[in-house]
Amino acid sequence: MPSDRAEGGRGGPQNQRLIERFLEMMAAERGASANTLSAYRRDLEAYAQERGRDLRAAGPDDLRAHLAHLEAQGLARSSAARKLSAIRQFHRFLHGDGLSPDNPATAIDSPRPARPLPKMISQQDVERLLEAARARVTAAEGKRLIKAQRLRCLVEFLYATGLRVSELVSLSLRAATAEKDFILVKGKGGRERLVPVSAAARAARDDYLAVLAASGAAPSKWLFASSGTAGHLTRQHVAVELKALAREAGLDADTLSPHVLRHGFASHLLAGGADLRAVQQMLGHADISTTQIYTHVQAERLAEVVEAHHPLAKKS
Repeated sequence: MPSDRAEGGRGGPQNQRLIERFLEMMAAERGASANTLSAYRRDLEAYAQERGRDLRAAGPDDLRAHLAHLEAQGLARSSAARKLSAIRQFHRFLHGDGLSPDNPATAIDSPRPARPLPKMISQQDVERLLEAARARVTAAEGKRLIKAQRLRCLVEFLYATGLRVSELVSLSLRAATAEKDFILVKGKGGRERLVPVSAAARAARDDYLAVLAASGAAPSKWLFASSGTAGHLTRQHVAVELKALAREAGLDADTLSPHVLRHGFASHLLAGGADLRAVQQMLGHADISTTQIYTHVQAERLAEVVEAHHPLAKKS
């Protein structure tokens, strides 16, 4: 007697009828779009073809085998998760309509999407950015000098402390100057942490405050005061200024943001031998798994170095 696999190229006619019933339900009851229905059809027909038997009798092992098949094809986790979503809904439909005794998808976890590696900046490019900020200060006069010193201070602090830009712009003057070598930062969830400040960042802060005081500017509770409603600079303003500075430094402005400097701070510290727990505390991460993403960056870079320079890698 011919099997379902032999009878049809899409898992057999019985499976095809089940898929059609599911798609009809999705269109009539859920109002699924034509594009969604088309995607579901492709995913389910591939699943039926892979299994090759009546899908009403599928078990958790069948779904796991299909996911392993997708992984072997090099499919991205996000794409595998989308396909599994279609399969989940299909089996829920079969079970809900009494067409199958149980729902095997309830025992299957969705593939966890891979956390994207952060955009990075080299130490050389950071130095070029800082040199551009210092050059602005040298060339500026009057009110332009205040803005130039402020931008230099912002860039020095972003790279020296790894603060989130929202934490930096809302830094009070007292928190920024109370301690010689540290600043007190209030981060996510109201959690406070002490972050060390480099000598270069302290010098940039002192120069900025000196120019500000000499200008006769009204006193403010904020380090980076502004006439806006918040009383201090906004994240958006800093991002715009940073991109303009990047262009002056000959860098790709599209790839540079305050958060990229935060990534650079963490990655360069770890590359220099810093302890992961210490970096976690300075970044204000509640979970060390968030900080561990930077160890993956270092591992990828080491792999690239071996691939580019090892003689056997070149031969292969």
